[in-house]
Amino acid sequence: MSDPTRILFVCLGNICRSPTAEGVFRALAERREMAAGLVIDSAGTGGWHVGEPADRRMQAACRQRGYTLTSRARQVADADFERFDLIFAMDRDNERDLLARCPDAHRAKIRLFRELDPEPGSPDLPDPYYGGPEGFEEVVNIVERCSKRLLDELASHR
Repeated sequence: MSDPTRILFVCLGNICRSPTAEGVFRALAERREMAAGLVIDSAGTGGWHVGEPADRRMQAACRQRGYTLTSRARQVADADFERFDLIFAMDRDNERDLLARCPDAHRAKIRLFRELDPEPGSPDLPDPYYGGPEGFEEVVNIVERCSKRLLDELASHR
């Protein structure tokens, strides 16, 4: 059996967008019976929320769609650049922060998550933290689309 593909989703504080990507992607991978070949995690470029669960509003938006967010916030560690095969930044600021820290040998692993979005729009996954419920729902919609596309991409390489 081959080694699992290791995927890390990264946003700013690891309490809204990246834990949603982690939870939704994991659930969709399980539905497609692909989860056994994956290691899925999330982290933040900042450390303000380390140890905290996902934002309660994000959890509620995910729950309405049948997703459960169980991760606890953590900050990106230097070892993550070697450990993970794919590192998805939720926006261009996160991508810049990751690239600034990343050793040259691992820079090709870093991508913008919304590069996978089949619908046209901003390259950034919007941060819903300071907005209302509709922002959290929009994030779940975008994450679902991008996660399905990522699973298609991974399935085509097996």
